[in-house]
Amino acid sequence: MAKDFAPWSAETAQGIKTDPVDSNIKVRQEVVPAVNVGTISTVTGEWVGVPTSDEIFSSVTTAVQIGNTELFLAPDTGQENRINMTGYQDLFIALRPTRAGNVKIDAVMGPASNSFGNLTPVNAADRIQIAGRFDVPASLQSAFYDNSQDLTADVWNIYLLQGVLSNQKNLNFRITNDSGGLSTIEFAYMRIV
Repeated sequence: MAKDFAPWSAETAQGIKTDPVDSNIKVRQEVVPAVNVGTISTVTGEWVGVPTSDEIFSSVTTAVQIGNTELFLAPDTGQENRINMTGYQDLFIALRPTRAGNVKIDAVMGPASNSFGNLTPVNAADRIQIAGRFDVPASLQSAFYDNSQDLTADVWNIYLLQGVLSNQKNLNFRITNDSGGLSTIEFAYMRIV
């Protein structure tokens, strides 16, 4: 333990003159880490945790034998049918088709059964519109739409979407097979703070 000088004793504070035998006192000096694991919501009174980046891809959705020009929504695992990006900035998406060729990837609002904040129903499968952030002009624009992404068959094709979908509460992807024939397509995602 370190020692620190104690110039005032109880007697000195009362005006009594004393001569201390030892004018040093023992003081514990430790560095104690502080961890912020969340806050209590002032609106709901519920604990809200601090998001951390996902460690692995999740919600692998398999769309079996999707015909040319047909589409599917992802994620849709039966247990999870949306991506909640609250507190997250970036997003990796991964697609693994059984047939090489193009797909369209469109960021859309998740199912109407999921609320956006406290609002329900939402305009399900409609393009997410944003304005005035990053390189997006001040008028509303599609948050993310890629009308022709060439995928390699039987491997995970992984893409990083930076910032444009941050904090979306009810996110889905509408994926259209434009490969020219039937393809089974898998989808997965990973969120980054």
